[in-house]
Amino acid sequence: MIDLTRDGKRNLVMLSCAAILLAIALGSSAQDKRSWKPLAADGVHDPAGEGLKDLQEPAAALSKLPAGTGGDRVKWGAALEQKLIAPRPSTDPKSVASEDDILDEDILMSPYGSLLPVRFPHKDHTQWLACENCHDKLFEMEQGASGISMMLILEGKQCGVCHGAVAFPLTECKRCHNAPWNARPAPARKPN
Repeated sequence: MIDLTRDGKRNLVMLSCAAILLAIALGSSAQDKRSWKPLAADGVHDPAGEGLKDLQEPAAALSKLPAGTGGDRVKWGAALEQKLIAPRPSTDPKSVASEDDILDEDILMSPYGSLLPVRFPHKDHTQWLACENCHDKLFEMEQGASGISMMLILEGKQCGVCHGAVAFPLTECKRCHNAPWNARPAPARKPN
């Protein structure tokens, strides 16, 4: 019989809260439930291709990296910070990343629509790629000269070259549109 007196109700509420917290804790430590299509079934690779056997399956590589919510379900920034990956700064296999190449400067882009401004973190990008990958191919060096627009991005141009393809998807608006309306650009910080 359940005690429904005042103390009994409080105990029942506390027990319910404890059960919910336990369920959350168990769920967060549960086995990784992410899954990826095998290369032979991904619709990109030729299942009869001779070189397919030489490629690593996505599940074998990506399941070891921090879980993300969109795209390939990996938090690439966290994987980089934890030194689980060491990307090259360009497609040149001989290229080597250097701490001197990392630009720790944010650019503030104000939107003309109803979304919050974008704070573009150069550091997050230059840890991956050398400046020449984007400047002056995708973006002019002078701030405001590139005419960045969501229409072009959605067409796979500008930011859309990577976002929606290999970087987090364009459906995660708040990951870019995250600066308050009254935001000011942060001062540039030199690498250590």
